[in-house]
Formats: sequence, C-alpha cells, structure tokens
Amino acid sequence: MDNLMLYARLAGFRLAVIAGRTCCEDDFSGKLHDRLIDGLDAAIDRIRAIMALERRFLDCGDEVTAYQLAGEVEIFGRTTIDLLDRLDIDHETHEYRINGGCWSNALAADNTGVYVEYPTLVSLSNEALGSLAPIVLAITTQTGLAIRAAHIDDGRPEVLQPSHAVRLECA
Repeated sequence: MDNLMLYARLAGFRLAVIAGRTCCEDDFSGKLHDRLIDGLDAAIDRIRAIMALERRFLDCGDEVTAYQLAGEVEIFGRTTIDLLDRLDIDHETHEYRINGGCWSNALAADNTGVYVEYPTLVSLSNEALGSLAPIVLAITTQTGLAIRAAHIDDGRPEVLQPSHAVRLECA
C-alpha cells in the first residue's frame, strides 16, 4: 500500500475515533478511545517520518538514508497499539513486566518443584469494546496495524489493572 494512502486511512480512522469519543457514556470507553487516538497519532507520526525519509532518499540516494528508511519501515511493521495492558515476557530470564513497569520473576516453587508461571492476556470481547469493535477491525484489515485490547489475568480477582493505578519505583 502506498504510504500516502496509508496516511490518509489512518487519519480518517483517527477522525472516526475522535467522533466516537464524544459519545462515550463511561470512563472505560473513553479511555479506550483515548488510547486508540494516541496509538493512531504515533502511527501517523511514524508514516510521516517514513515519507520524509523516502523523499530524502529520492533526492540524495545515500546509503545512510536507505538504512534509516528500512529501519523505520521495519519498526512500523512491528507496531502494536495496546488499548489496555501490555505484557512483556523475557523467556531467557523467566521475567515479565506489565505496562512497562518493573520486571518480575516468574519462577515459583512449591513441594512439587520449580515452575514458571507468567500472567496471561485476556482479550476483550466485542461487547466490551462497544462502538470501537468495528473500527478496530477495519483498522487492522485495511492498514495491517495490529491493535490489542486485552487485560492481564494473573489469577487475582481484579478485572482490569490500569497502568495508572499503581506506581512502583524500579531499582
């Protein structure tokens, strides 16, 4: 897909999400909309950077610009918009972190031995996404941008763990 067309589609989806934001009836839905708007803003900025590098490469044709352009395209291809929780797992060290916080050890031991127990992500249903569900589907199918709407399930009774609820200082 042409980057200018991708830019136009992302900008159009951003406007649709902003329009939907005005109709939100609760804080949860509003936060989902806000996070999607922020994610689309970041994707649009990345596409602008890619287009600027393409113009610079066409003007100069230098090797450094080609490497920068390839790197930006690769980063955009791996971009995921997280609407709720983000879970990073390091399988080599058996550690995980939630929403970019402190790394936690996933090793556990009891009388049966040592085992690794990572929290899991549980996707929101289309009902929970509400009016965002068709927009999220359209964004992923028309742009290829990954959007994840999931919350952490670590065996605790809480339904959601918003990133702003607890602030821990990492050592």
